[in-house]
Amino acid sequence: MNKVILSGRLTRDPELEYLREGTQAKCRFTLAVDKQLSRDKKEEYIQKGWATVDFINVTVWGKAAETLAQYSGKGLRLVVAGRLSVNNYTDNEGNKRSFTEVVVEDFDIIDFRGDKERNNGGANDNSSNSNDGGFEPRYDENIPF
Repeated sequence: MNKVILSGRLTRDPELEYLREGTQAKCRFTLAVDKQLSRDKKEEYIQKGWATVDFINVTVWGKAAETLAQYSGKGLRLVVAGRLSVNNYTDNEGNKRSFTEVVVEDFDIIDFRGDKERNNGGANDNSSNSNDGGFEPRYDENIPF
């Protein structure tokens, strides 16, 4: 079985291109995925200059590629499910090279482009239809999850 599920943030805006005379959409991006290290282990990694995040190359095809490129962007959170693909090629100097990527079969956009504007736009609006009783959630950065 070849199944991969990742949750992370886009490191840049997705790159959308069309192949086969404009009929096949292809979207590529890199997903930054946290290694989920304990606090002590994370400090150790940082002190040694090791990465606490993995950068995973991702490819999406078809209509899903167009949708993802339209509604997501750099820094936004995304969950992808797909398969691992190892590709081999020969470069211009005749050296054999390979690269690994996740080919997406399904995805969920956690943050959408424009969410910040929509959320901030209503934050100071006293006519908001929110029925939260004035409750404002607080987030503590010291919580380890």
